[in-house]
Amino acid sequence: MSDSLDSRYSWTRLFLSLGLATVGNAGMWSVIVVLPALQADFGGGRGDASLPYTLTMIGFALGNLLIGRAVDRFGVARALAGAALVSGAGYVAAALSPSMLLLSVAQGIIGFGTAAFFGPLIADVSLWFRRRRGIAVAIVASGNYLAGAIWPVLLSGVLTDQGWRAVYFVLAVLVVAVILPGSTLLRHRLPDSSLTAEAQATSLTPRRVPFSPAVLMWMLAAAGVACCVAMSMPQVHIVALAVDLGLGQAVGAQILAVMLLGGVVSRLVSGLIADRLGGVATLLTGSVGQMIGLMLYLPADGQTSLTVVSLIFGLSQGGIVPAYAIIVREYMPAKEAGTRVGFVIMATILGMALGGWMSGWIYDMTGSYSLAFVNGILWNAANIAIMLVILFSGRRRKTPLAATV
Repeated sequence: MSDSLDSRYSWTRLFLSLGLATVGNAGMWSVIVVLPALQADFGGGRGDASLPYTLTMIGFALGNLLIGRAVDRFGVARALAGAALVSGAGYVAAALSPSMLLLSVAQGIIGFGTAAFFGPLIADVSLWFRRRRGIAVAIVASGNYLAGAIWPVLLSGVLTDQGWRAVYFVLAVLVVAVILPGSTLLRHRLPDSSLTAEAQATSLTPRRVPFSPAVLMWMLAAAGVACCVAMSMPQVHIVALAVDLGLGQAVGAQILAVMLLGGVVSRLVSGLIADRLGGVATLLTGSVGQMIGLMLYLPADGQTSLTVVSLIFGLSQGGIVPAYAIIVREYMPAKEAGTRVGFVIMATILGMALGGWMSGWIYDMTGSYSLAFVNGILWNAANIAIMLVILFSGRRRKTPLAATV
């Protein structure tokens, strides 16, 4: 076993983390697939049916922040094991829920536990790489989209034959049975000497922006909220949109899978780009592509057009959220990785929560998703504007960024 960065062990640990993330992130997508069934079972409008997703994302946001801190203090293995138990309890509670409100609370618990397999796991992986940090972060972040591409399709038969409650019971068993033993393989922690060497190497070529660390963090948070309000529109409502167009729930799940598989490709390519151009340029590239994809959704009204546009959207936006983690790691010390990455990822997830609810509310007010797509385009433009300010301000001034707030 080697404790050096970019070592063979680093890569082994990376792909083990990817496998755990693919299982652990199932909770992010389960509620999207069962959303039409929940609406049929409990009644209410599309906005009401979007509430479980919104609370999932709120729990996910808080989990990224709090579990990120736990990773810095106790290590990722303990954090993942605890998160698996929390998620399992949430799945069982969701399966037994007699109302939409209680189901939404259960989804918040699921979201909190699921968070361990995104930002905190990304932060841990980022510690083990320097030269290939961009692609490493992209690979482990792809576990989130792989979960969305794989589990809705695999569980669609359970949903059709046994109902949405059975889906939750299956996920409860799956997550606990896989994550508890798997997390023990990540008990090894990077020595402080390696973190010090990494910090010294990074300090030789510091990133420079004219903002204090506190201001930069809030700018990244605002950009994260804006981009993810836009991103959530297709991700959360594509299955429901397919049902509205008469294509059926199964087709909607397939279109979602195409979108998320495109997102996996996008994350990997964006990781390679980030290793060459840095996080800000990578994020801007993805955000511009995401806006184009949102515009293309407006005229799409059939299975073929929705599938093609969803693929374009996925290929554009997949690398956006991991790029925030790369930007944080470019400017902040390694020993604070879990907390810093967790804070920025929390902001992006709050944007997903807000956007998921907002799109459902706009649908209820207008009877269609057209204005919801327009809303997403406007939020996307705000994200681009903030990142351009960071990019061009950095070019004008050469003030080194302090290591801590």
